[in-house]
Amino acid sequence: MTALETSPDPTAVEAFGDRMVQMLNEALTGLLVSLGHQAGLFDTLAAIGPATSTQLAEAAGCDERYVREWLGGLTVSGIVRHNPEADTYRLPPEHAAWLTADAGPNNMARTLQFVPMLAEVEQDILTCFRDGGGLSYDRYPRFHAWMDSESRATVDVALLDVVVPLVPGLDERLRAGIDVADVGCGSGHAINVLAQAYPASRLVGYDFSEEAIARARAEATQLGLTNARFEVRDVAELDEPGRFDLVTAFDAIHDQAFPARVLAEVSRALRPGGTFLMVDIKASSSVDDNIENPFAPGLYAFSVFHCLSVSLGLGGVGLGTVWGRQLATSMLHDAGFASVEIREIEDDPFNDFYVCSKA
Repeated sequence: MTALETSPDPTAVEAFGDRMVQMLNEALTGLLVSLGHQAGLFDTLAAIGPATSTQLAEAAGCDERYVREWLGGLTVSGIVRHNPEADTYRLPPEHAAWLTADAGPNNMARTLQFVPMLAEVEQDILTCFRDGGGLSYDRYPRFHAWMDSESRATVDVALLDVVVPLVPGLDERLRAGIDVADVGCGSGHAINVLAQAYPASRLVGYDFSEEAIARARAEATQLGLTNARFEVRDVAELDEPGRFDLVTAFDAIHDQAFPARVLAEVSRALRPGGTFLMVDIKASSSVDDNIENPFAPGLYAFSVFHCLSVSLGLGGVGLGTVWGRQLATSMLHDAGFASVEIREIEDDPFNDFYVCSKA
């Protein structure tokens, strides 16, 4: 190969340089968006309409100088609009649809909190790159609160009206009364919502995080639920043969240290005719197939900074966030599920819904 053939294309060099500048700007703007969500600035600006920095700061209970600089950053990034004559700022309704509480599960300002959260462990992850291993959940002190917020937005909108109907006859069975377990339940909101909607059913949530289980129990107590309970348990050692009619896992299996063992325990825990409903990341097991997936870059990054790391930190296999449909289906069959059907929800671009039953 000649030197001419290995020379970089100047146009491509310039184009990639432009992309890197854009990446820097977008990444830093993402931090501003995260701050705006946590400070209540988006909801406040959407509610009061065009406002000066002083008016917005007073309404949101924030320091004006910081708010003014924040508004400057969001103005030049095209997120808010500035009227120079009146020196007021407004949040277009088309942008509010993605940045305020009214957006529900589509609130990307809430989701962008994961950027600074994961950046907090960057140096620890760098050490893992050099030495191997991973991090414990304790290194992510804000993770459970963030996941609880994300889960609530989806569960409250879709669990009862959209997800439950994915399993034929499940609504009727839950109304009649069945035994349900959620593995890797986190803060337990899904179990509590189901328990409140189906008082004849008996539900339990398992998670190895004492902090998450404490949140789950507190909510159950607040709601006055008598048919929901929560246990601190490593679900890889579930050992509850033939105990449940329905087992669920909401974006939890790919984080497990030993996911194959967890799936086998879930299979053992189901009674004849029981169902495993697994919600997990929508992706392919092939990296090349994921190139056209608009969410894939973020999914791989989330895996490096969290999902992969916490599994390896427990001495696990490091399945990773983007394990994909093909590997998931194969592992479910290996765990003893004869039927694995993959369902999709139109308003959920992130997850696949696996409806599984034993032979």
